[in-house]
Amino acid sequence: MKKELIICSAIVIAIILGNILTQGYTKEVALYMDEELENLKEDLLQEEVDTEKVTGKITNIREEWEKRYQKLAYFIEHDELEKVETELSSLQANIETKEYKQGIPDLQKCIFILDHIKDKSSLQIKNIF
Repeated sequence: MKKELIICSAIVIAIILGNILTQGYTKEVALYMDEELENLKEDLLQEEVDTEKVTGKITNIREEWEKRYQKLAYFIEHDELEKVETELSSLQANIETKEYKQGIPDLQKCIFILDHIKDKSSLQIKNIF
């Protein structure tokens, strides 16, 4: 009986620690991406858009997302991650074709999805029940 109690306790502790680590990483990624996308949005809303600057920013955002996507894919639904990937691709296409105002809705959707992922993965009563 004592062995079973120790094993069960170790499993519960491992699950709690894993949740804390993954939740922290998810929040970190969502906050970073939100900040970068908000900065990009400010640049896109200017009257004179600096094409090189916004192209460089979206390239950096995509590269950073690709790095972090691999880790997030271990513990977040792939559908959610693919939604972010789709919106980023659409945003990048709009920037490359210099249709900056049409890219803003894609940017907003991307921010919304990232916030949804962050909220969905957090340990809250509404997510448990």
